Amino acid sequence: MFHMHVGVYGSGYLGTVISACLADFGTPVSCCDTDSTRMVEMAQGNILFYEKNLKEIVKRNVRCGRLGYSTDVDAFSRKAQVIFLAEDSTAHLKDLVLRIARHAPKPVTFSLVTPVPVGTAASLERALSEAKLKGTIVSQPMFFTDGCAVEDFNWPDRIILGTTSKEAVAALKQIFHPLVMRGVPVVVTNHETAELVREAATAFVATKISFINELATLCEHVNADAVNLSLALGLDKKIAPRCLQPGAGMGGLFAESDMDSLAALALEKGVNLKVLTAAREVNTELAERLVQKISGLVNSVQNKDVGILGLAFKPNTNSVAGSSSIRLAQTLVARGARVRAYDPAAIADAKLELNGTVHYCESAYAAAEGVDALVVGTGWPEFRTLDFAKIKHLLKRPIIVDTKNLLDSVRLRAMGFQYMGVGRG
Repeated sequence: MFHMHVGVYGSGYLGTVISACLADFGTPVSCCDTDSTRMVEMAQGNILFYEKNLKEIVKRNVRCGRLGYSTDVDAFSRKAQVIFLAEDSTAHLKDLVLRIARHAPKPVTFSLVTPVPVGTAASLERALSEAKLKGTIVSQPMFFTDGCAVEDFNWPDRIILGTTSKEAVAALKQIFHPLVMRGVPVVVTNHETAELVREAATAFVATKISFINELATLCEHVNADAVNLSLALGLDKKIAPRCLQPGAGMGGLFAESDMDSLAALALEKGVNLKVLTAAREVNTELAERLVQKISGLVNSVQNKDVGILGLAFKPNTNSVAGSSSIRLAQTLVARGARVRAYDPAAIADAKLELNGTVHYCESAYAAAEGVDALVVGTGWPEFRTLDFAKIKHLLKRPIIVDTKNLLDSVRLRAMGFQYMGVGRG
């Protein structure tokens, strides 16, 4: 099968995932960014964040010549027929599109993957027209979950293309041929709908998570089990189980910005999104609720030592963007607690967020040593297999607060722990 040459502009989270995974389809890909240090590092297989399986994919495709890295934007513009705009930020997006369009020998199809507010694609088209340049903008939101980005790319729920250009749709279907032939639905719509899909999807997930967390609070008052409730609700085909698990809230690299953008759009248009407002309030209040639970167990967190296992917003990633564990640590510190924390991958990123207010540990056991309560903040699978007899010996008090309902509560209580999950008796 013939593969056209594809360009990906951006070397952050989105650009790295998309360029590597497209190359893994067998497509020749050039990844471009003006940061020369980062380009050299990536060409050597050294990516700036942890994402399951991604480093191996980058190395494999660089080695076989399908994936190249460049800082020469003008040469990049002349080479690629379809260019994915995949920066993590919208800064300089308009200038970039105009620069590429000026140097491209033929009109370029731009796939706009960068999370943008509604109206951005139309604005870029106007800018091209005013500059008397040719090019086609396609709004193509992609939905990656940190820790599962490679899987999400290769097994998406749908491909969304916001454009009126049949030629652009045909070109992108060719690029994503392995997915199209597998039966992944392709939704072709206008720019505004495609842009709104991302923000609406994020808001809907936040609503599901917030709803089950409110029910988890109710469960604690009526001796019901939120985990079994979630299972029973999730088995309803109208609801589905994903994102219907009680815990410490919703986070992620683009979650807050998506919801902020949607709320701002509604405010601008005079529309009151009451459900979104309520979901965001529930999500942000969860850290305070967890601190109150811990305070009740240790008779106030003031001058108490608390250990936190996990700082990433979810397992298999080093991202702490929107992390409920980070919010919990910040709230504990603000209430006068001393916090010790461990994470297998996210310590470096957490240090940037917590500004020296937390003592970082090299192991889960070090985080447990001498603390009044141990909190599971991220559902890393390795926490299930810890030596809890050793943990009990290390703790000042045998108290575990499991914000992810990850651990075996029956076993831990039988061992003499005071165990508290979320929404569980």
